[in-house]
Amino acid sequence: MFFTAVFHSGKLSYFLYFCMPAKNLTGQEEMIIRSTYKAAGIVSSTVEAHFGLHINEARNAGETDLAPVPLACVVESVIDAAFWASLRKEEGRSPRISLAWLPPHSAGYPLVFGSRLPLLPDVLTKLAPGVEPAGIHLGVWHDGDELYIWGTTRALPSYCFVLEIVEPGLLVVKHRRFHGYGKFVNVAILKGDQVKVVDEQSGSMPDCPALLTSLLGFTGNSNWNDSVNVLIQLATSMRAHNRGGTLLVVPNHSDQWRESIIHPIIYSVVPAFGGLTELMQKNETVQSQAPWLAALSRAIESVAGLTAVDGATIINDKHELLAFGAKIGRAEGSTPVEKVILTEPILGGEANVVHPNQNGGTRHLSAAQFVYDQRDSIALVASQDGRFTIFGWSPCEGMVHAHRVDSLLL
Repeated sequence: MFFTAVFHSGKLSYFLYFCMPAKNLTGQEEMIIRSTYKAAGIVSSTVEAHFGLHINEARNAGETDLAPVPLACVVESVIDAAFWASLRKEEGRSPRISLAWLPPHSAGYPLVFGSRLPLLPDVLTKLAPGVEPAGIHLGVWHDGDELYIWGTTRALPSYCFVLEIVEPGLLVVKHRRFHGYGKFVNVAILKGDQVKVVDEQSGSMPDCPALLTSLLGFTGNSNWNDSVNVLIQLATSMRAHNRGGTLLVVPNHSDQWRESIIHPIIYSVVPAFGGLTELMQKNETVQSQAPWLAALSRAIESVAGLTAVDGATIINDKHELLAFGAKIGRAEGSTPVEKVILTEPILGGEANVVHPNQNGGTRHLSAAQFVYDQRDSIALVASQDGRFTIFGWSPCEGMVHAHRVDSLLL
């Protein structure tokens, strides 16, 4: 048995855990962690089960580039250290760190430290300024019952357990999209004493939009230029600019959507701008090269940036930009939308039928009205407070369905 504590200026720090050997099902010794962050213990077994299920399924399907399954005690210890680190500051800034559970030899071309560093909050805080850029992960592994930081990597095997510190007290458990680029798949979100575990079964709903299904990880084998995955990147970029915005996705074969827009459209785009479309039509050889990925990222940020302009940005399902700053109005002959069904893809979440005003402000109400009138379209709405909602028409329910997906976009 061993006990670890960290003292600063004669005071015991927040990070504190007990670890003792115990026998697992194979008769081998494993760690039992007693963390001081209660939520870490609550979610750890669920996270182990999630990764174990998907890694075993992939292995049985013949896949080889797979990460090790993180035991619950490992998950608990990593979350505990990261949580307390998130509440500290280095040179006045809170840490933003991504931790990945894997040995160095599974990390492609890793940067390995000359000496192992203990997995402690103060160590994470000190390292944070050097590993903040997106795509860099601190590698964490074990030697017996000791967890340590071995270096950094940008390459991860499939289903690698990743824990990201988003902001003080906000952590996200995620893994790389299987055989694909882009937004990682979120597994669980911890914010203070709140724990949200993503409900993978949400993707099996009859009216589930393809965008939500992909966010849940069910289309992880699709390519980066898949139209749904591009929408995911647009949604992520919209949320990141923190100004709120609305993106309407309309069918390319019809102009009926114009009936729900107030004219004249001050910022119409004529002819439609096809920068994203052209990039997505490149062949697979070009798509595998870094310049293409960089160009696609810039194009996505450009379109998402326009959603910060007051009004709605409009693209068609070929991702051609049609307008931005457009004002949504009720179509002639239509009635006001009176109710929407509101869901969030987390375990224990319930579907509620509410008035659109109860789901948000003017953006949400106008987006719900647009989808109510234009039922072959979808609307993506980002709030300044970080909330993100996908509006789509539900034929099964006969009403607009508002999917809260901010938990999936972190």
